Amino acid sequence: MHVSPSSDATARDGRDCLGAALLARLETLAGFTDGGTALTRLYLSPAHRAAAGWLAGWMEQAGMTAHVDAAGNVVGRYEGATPGAPAVLLGSHIDSVRNAGKYDGTLGVVTAVAVVEELNRRGERLPFALEVIAFGDEEGVRFPVIFSGTRAVAGTFDPACLHAADADGVRLGEALAAFGGAPAALAADPATAARVARALAYLEVHIEQGPVLEQAGVPVGVVTAINGASRYTLGITGTAGHAGTVPMAGRRDALAAAADMVLAVERQALHTPGLVATVGRLDVLPGAVNVIAGGARLTLDVRSPDDRVRRDGAAAILDACAIIAQRRHVALSVDQTSETPAAPCTPALMDAFAAAAARAGVEPKRLPSGAGHDAMVFAGVLPMAMLFVRCRGGISHNPAESITAADAGLAAAVLLDTLRHLPVQALS
Repeated sequence: MHVSPSSDATARDGRDCLGAALLARLETLAGFTDGGTALTRLYLSPAHRAAAGWLAGWMEQAGMTAHVDAAGNVVGRYEGATPGAPAVLLGSHIDSVRNAGKYDGTLGVVTAVAVVEELNRRGERLPFALEVIAFGDEEGVRFPVIFSGTRAVAGTFDPACLHAADADGVRLGEALAAFGGAPAALAADPATAARVARALAYLEVHIEQGPVLEQAGVPVGVVTAINGASRYTLGITGTAGHAGTVPMAGRRDALAAAADMVLAVERQALHTPGLVATVGRLDVLPGAVNVIAGGARLTLDVRSPDDRVRRDGAAAILDACAIIAQRRHVALSVDQTSETPAAPCTPALMDAFAAAAARAGVEPKRLPSGAGHDAMVFAGVLPMAMLFVRCRGGISHNPAESITAADAGLAAAVLLDTLRHLPVQALS
């Protein structure tokens, strides 16, 4: 199948066929779930294991050597014209939120494999190798850490993360060992360090997860920067008591304090330009209808493309929560679970994506990413860039997530053309 970018009808038909094949692969991948009929695929879960096995098999069929690395990432390598040449890394993640859509993360993985498959079908070798990586922990849903596999590849993994526990008390290191990974190797894996040191760049295709491209009527966009993000877990300790016998004025209600804090989060973000802040989870103990809540835990996610705005906003939110706790006579603990600075994309790679899109007859829109992505972990480690694909209604993290075959095929064609014209000398 000819998929070289072109503005003629034949090329468009080829891209549409390729896009349809991509959507079929994504449908198959969505079948690997821990959630029954809903798509839920958490890091190091049985569904993750099954998806990793399927991907490794497809990578080998596409002409790559494939393996699952120490962190549970699936890695496929397609040699360049010279065996052992430095590689361009391509990828995204295959873990999901609970009750997820089919395209978040997985589109980038499937697109990268399809591009290699096309090169292999043609017997075409580039001046560099390609390594496709399906990361396992971008969402940070199962464990209170994020980007475990990505940081392992980038050489920035913190061994302390191995002690992070999921809701069932299973530690990340234990789960990784049971998965077949190698926890002890993550902090200083010589093979990983050598691979990153010799890599040229990291490129990622991803759905936009927002409405900008659709509103602009543009199928693809070039990402300029990725928002920085800070995540916290807040623990609130009050006093449990009988719902009928404890007077209102004397209560130390952990849930009421948590509700007050949730509204404080919203107020701060509403009044701070460029800041978004979210409480995505709230757990209440003991959780009985006739018992005053004695404890509560909530998550806090704070983001901005400006690191100063993010840090100041997070500090203001935590100060407001401390004041609420004092006023309501409850104890407050704050645990920061991740801190990721804003990540500007590499100009030469942004221009390469834009030029490839233009050769395909599309003037791409340049836009920042409000969501975090694996690509941001490589900022300061490797040149990196992202190509966004529009999604219907800007909906993501939702089963209603939707893209078209035409847009998927175009993204694959743009990625392939970008690789063929990659400004390698500008990256060294």
